[in-house]
Amino acid sequence: MAHRVELPTRQMGPIRAFFHRHPVAVDWIVAAWFGLPATAVLIWNTENLDSWQRVLLATLSALAVAALLRRRHEPVLALTAITLSAALATAMLGSTAGLELAAIFALYAVAAYRPTTVSWASLIAFNAAHAITVALWGDNLATAYDASGEEMTLSAVESFIIAVSTILAMSVIALALGAASRGRRRHVEALVERAEQLALERDQREQIALTTERNRIAREMHDVVAHSLSVMIALADGASASLAKRPDQARVALDELAATGRSALSDTRRLLGVLREDNGTAGDGTTGADGAPLSPQPLTPDLTELITRFQAAGLPVVLTESGPPLPADAGLQLAVFRIVQEALTNVLRHAPGSPRIEVILDRHPGYVVIEVDNADGTDARPPGGGRGLVGMRERAAVYDGHVDAGPTQGGWRVRAVLRWTEEDL
Repeated sequence: MAHRVELPTRQMGPIRAFFHRHPVAVDWIVAAWFGLPATAVLIWNTENLDSWQRVLLATLSALAVAALLRRRHEPVLALTAITLSAALATAMLGSTAGLELAAIFALYAVAAYRPTTVSWASLIAFNAAHAITVALWGDNLATAYDASGEEMTLSAVESFIIAVSTILAMSVIALALGAASRGRRRHVEALVERAEQLALERDQREQIALTTERNRIAREMHDVVAHSLSVMIALADGASASLAKRPDQARVALDELAATGRSALSDTRRLLGVLREDNGTAGDGTTGADGAPLSPQPLTPDLTELITRFQAAGLPVVLTESGPPLPADAGLQLAVFRIVQEALTNVLRHAPGSPRIEVILDRHPGYVVIEVDNADGTDARPPGGGRGLVGMRERAAVYDGHVDAGPTQGGWRVRAVLRWTEEDL
């Protein structure tokens, strides 16, 4: 399972990292930025305000502070509430009491957390509402000064232009900053999402590789155990039958039985060693903790030894080879070996009385044909129904090949074709 990829804060400064981890603190700071000056106006400007005006201003300021605290979650609603509060304050008090500043913060949040179309629509709506409010009730909202610093008397048109243009400039800057913040955040989110996707794909690849390796080991264990036990049972039966009359032949069978058992034990140790995390491999990875070889695999030269082992078990096997040598690819040679081994094991289990068993290895550039034919046998039953034939087909499929198995006239034949190219090896 992929883990959640977090945005790295180590590359940020301490202040930015703190605000990144505590976004609510930013909301409180913004609300205080507006709320504290508004409170100061209520405290020190009592001579210019009646009691009902102070109550109205306090209510509108509190509403603006509450809206700013929700600006991250409902930015459009916060901007609407603050805009209406500013319009009401202008109409009733003749002053916005700094509510435009709160509206600018809310407009920044709209640009930062909502799509571009919503941001521009909010900008236009807010400035239109502010212009209408100034045109109707805001005769004294703008102040100008001459070169000596003295206050100048402005006409209604001049006052309107200054008040509207000032808020328009501030809102455009807020919109630009909010859009930049949104773009940066979306970029970081895209990077995090990509990292999560890569982590998920990595975990899936590891799981697929693990399943593939388990299937490979299962095939190997089946081939080793099924072949070895079948041969060992046949050797034991032969040794028991000839023990009294032909002790020399029984001794040969027992020696072959012991050799087969040791070979099977070595193969099993090698396969089980792959499953151990602490397999204690040497520097070259060739031996386990108990000294058993972990990496060597049977190759096609071992086919002669394999045929000899089945002959010792009582099968009249004949090996016929033709064509150039197989490429020096361990996987390909192991697949050939295991297919022959499985086919002969099936013959030993299901048709031990076959008078003639022929193994044909016909090699060609780019492909090889493997045939195991126990024609003229008296038992033509299919080879069980277990994993043997499935395993052969899986091995052949790796090399773009196939396996055909079926009865012949009085026997059974397994025919496998494996293909390869130079790029595959």
